[in-house]
Amino acid sequence: MEETLLWVFRGSDRDSGRYFEYRVPVEEGMVVLDALHWIQANVAADLAVRWNCKAAKCGSCSAEVNGRPSLLCKTRLSDFPAGEAITIEPMRTFPLVRDLVTDVSWNYRVNARIAPFSPPAEAPEEAWRWQQEDIERVQEFRRCIECFLCQDVCHVLRNHETEHEFAGPRYLVRVAALEMHPMDQGDRLAYLRTDAGAGYCNITKCCTEVCPEHIKITDNAIIPLKERVADRYYDPLQVAWRKLRRRPDAGQAPPPTGQRE
Repeated sequence: MEETLLWVFRGSDRDSGRYFEYRVPVEEGMVVLDALHWIQANVAADLAVRWNCKAAKCGSCSAEVNGRPSLLCKTRLSDFPAGEAITIEPMRTFPLVRDLVTDVSWNYRVNARIAPFSPPAEAPEEAWRWQQEDIERVQEFRRCIECFLCQDVCHVLRNHETEHEFAGPRYLVRVAALEMHPMDQGDRLAYLRTDAGAGYCNITKCCTEVCPEHIKITDNAIIPLKERVADRYYDPLQVAWRKLRRRPDAGQAPPPTGQRE
């Protein structure tokens, strides 16, 4: 039977952990997660790997295969040249728990800081009406399975230690789903400019490349959000217009010096 060679990271510390060699018999249609399950069943029962649905919909089995952030259940062994060793390691952006399992709880703390959907108070839900193109635009963002591969590959988070200043592509997508919803009344542009750090993204599109749901993260979510922030805070015409609108009416005394905006 044909075999494939896997180099799998083992350990609970990135510095002291090391790669173990496993030879796994290959059957037609096998994915990397199948190979890891074979290792657990036959060689190393204590190998830690997170997974759930094995259908590329839960986002649990995220790891790096030959250095590329990937879903283990969606990466076929046949995609690699015969005889070539396959290296499997945990996502590098997040703290390591053990072996291929990382702590992704930071993402949920970021999510908790985003203002939720804010529908109009005066319009009951059954009265909502909007165009099909608006539905399709928002629906794309809701395909996200929260695998966090886009967070893992983002060099702003991976290389620059900006987890406190930058929300990352997954949560810019969530904000886009809210901001572009035709019935949402919220305003998250100040959040995007400061806490979410939208300005850190330099649109390299690496997040789009690894998205298993093929969401056009950069083109359809991040760039429109950056444009909205730029329009409000950096467009000189809009800045001047807002200053004009804040001027007192003719004949009205201006506010005291210490209270002027």
